[in-house]
Amino acid sequence: MSDALNYLIKTRPEAMTSYFTFLKKAGDHLDTRTRDLISVITKVAVQTEGGFKQYLTRALRNGATPNEVIDALLMAFPVLGLAKIVWATEILLEMDIPEFRPENLDASPEWHDVAAEAEVPVGEISFFEAAGRHVFVYRSEADIRVYDSRCPHQVTDIPHLALEGKRLTCPKHHWAFDIESGECVEVGERPLRRFEHKIENGRLAAIW
Repeated sequence: MSDALNYLIKTRPEAMTSYFTFLKKAGDHLDTRTRDLISVITKVAVQTEGGFKQYLTRALRNGATPNEVIDALLMAFPVLGLAKIVWATEILLEMDIPEFRPENLDASPEWHDVAAEAEVPVGEISFFEAAGRHVFVYRSEADIRVYDSRCPHQVTDIPHLALEGKRLTCPKHHWAFDIESGECVEVGERPLRRFEHKIENGRLAAIW
């Protein structure tokens, strides 16, 4: 939330509470995904980059596909105009979300080779690149966990250098995660995305 909105909430709490209640109630009869896509469009209309990233992430988390996001932007062309759609697309390209890459737009989830099982030592965190995506892998005595390197907040690709011990901190907004469990332990509330995995012929593979 911006400093200006925080100021208005402090100085005019009754008015602002009513306003946010109105916005929430206005979408009561819409499914969550549709409501999120409309929110994406409104953030593009006012060209609020942080809000666009926030609601884009929420829409994807609630089941919207990259193709649906692109269609929603183009369907809003009469209101947004080409310049704002290009503005939003430039942010999407900068974010480099794997699912939005042209070759992945219509792709179904599939298994990807990550590493040799021997390259994943017990009790340690490993970092790999597979099929154009970075993943963190934690192996305990009993299990292997494969996590997307992208922060669930605004899909920032968290670098390997952001790992200290078993704590991973996103450099963008400082969401911190326990790499053993994937749970967010500071600032945010959503866990890292975990991929299903398998070991086959001595190789670790994950599906996305």
